[in-house]
Amino acid sequence: MNDQTIAIIGAGLSGLACARVLADAGAHVTLFDKARGAGGRMSTRRTEVGPFDHGAQYFTARDPAFRAAVAEWQAAGVVAEWQGRIERVGVGPGPEPSPGERFVGTPGMSALLRHIAGELPVCFETQVTDIRRVEDGYRLDEYDGPPLRPFTQVVVAVPTPQAVPLLTTHAPALAGRVAQAEMAPCFSVMAAFDAPLPTPLDGIFFVGHPIGWAARDSSKPGRPAGERWVIHGHWGWSAEHLNDPPEQIAQALLAAFFSALEMAPRAPTFVATHRWRYALPTIPLAEDYLYDPAAGIGVCGDACNGPRVEGAWLSGTALGRAIVAARG
Repeated sequence: MNDQTIAIIGAGLSGLACARVLADAGAHVTLFDKARGAGGRMSTRRTEVGPFDHGAQYFTARDPAFRAAVAEWQAAGVVAEWQGRIERVGVGPGPEPSPGERFVGTPGMSALLRHIAGELPVCFETQVTDIRRVEDGYRLDEYDGPPLRPFTQVVVAVPTPQAVPLLTTHAPALAGRVAQAEMAPCFSVMAAFDAPLPTPLDGIFFVGHPIGWAARDSSKPGRPAGERWVIHGHWGWSAEHLNDPPEQIAQALLAAFFSALEMAPRAPTFVATHRWRYALPTIPLAEDYLYDPAAGIGVCGDACNGPRVEGAWLSGTALGRAIVAARG
């Protein structure tokens, strides 16, 4: 594949997994992402009180290939098992245990993405707004910038609502299929406290509640000392409050958190709110990936495999292998 130059739009896990397969096969890949660093929803927010995994909180490993990859990442020191006490609240008279293996990037979720990226060329703070067909392949239009050099193929690895307009002109069938997936939002509240909160739990699933999940983020392996929590609004609640001010979101979710755990409210020493507009697929696609070999355009992401980190990796890996097989 030495003659292949492939642009990958999106440097989250699926885009990086696809890029890694293609680069290992000899293709020349370049990733583009509008953010300042790799990760997407697996990014880590760094603050004056310590880091927060404000998107994906952990991941599980079921597929044999993914489990093998996780073992390699553990050996490299960028992944560790999180053995926190995690329970479900709201399903009965008391919390119910939620057992199972859970893995996290160390010292933050984004460490795994940096490891996968390695030496791959990634253009950050580059927002691709359009894909244009030219004689020698595709050129990418960048917001407030000159057209990016031509590529023989393009991979779109961004949330489906952002992918559809990029696909419509040159891969309308893919655009129509991608448009059938539905993505929901999620608010993430990051809060630090001056002393440990009086709960033995490190992670909590909430059922029938404005909160979907809360975690003592500082309990994960490799994190600095402190008492840092991440609270995720349930996607339905987040959709209802999508345009509320960040301060109002933080106040509401913190109040709901203390109330659900029957704790006296405590003022955080630090609080910040992040809105993930496209956080998880509520109606995912059945396919592992989408690919039009004739057009030279593919799509991957967790919307193809459901709302799991493993699904994003499997999707990107499968698309990369399909492109290698098609082009030789």
